[in-house]
Amino acid sequence: MAYNKKEYRRSRIKMRVRKTISGTPTRPRMSVFRSNRDIYVQIIDDTAGRTLVSASSAVAEIRDQKITKTEKSALVGKAIAEKAIAAGITTVVFDRNGYLYHGRVKSLADAAREGGLIF
Repeated sequence: MAYNKKEYRRSRIKMRVRKTISGTPTRPRMSVFRSNRDIYVQIIDDTAGRTLVSASSAVAEIRDQKITKTEKSALVGKAIAEKAIAAGITTVVFDRNGYLYHGRVKSLADAAREGGLIF
């Protein structure tokens, strides 16, 4: 259990959302994790319990650019959309993982939609 007030709040939201959202083989779950420096996204099939596609801002070509974290999130959104479409995934369920749909999370989601993912 998280002892930090923000982490506790996020874990409660996360549990509440995950009660209803789960990824299936036809419509997997797109889960976002946001750290202070980077942002990570995975497309997960919860029935099989495996990650199908992943992308992050920790890769060298995104990390080394001198741009804001919000702009890096948009690049990660485009990258996950390209990888997902290459893997044959077009529709996903978006899991913001307890974070507010604002800033970096919103930037990533908008870029993924522009890249061709439907959610």
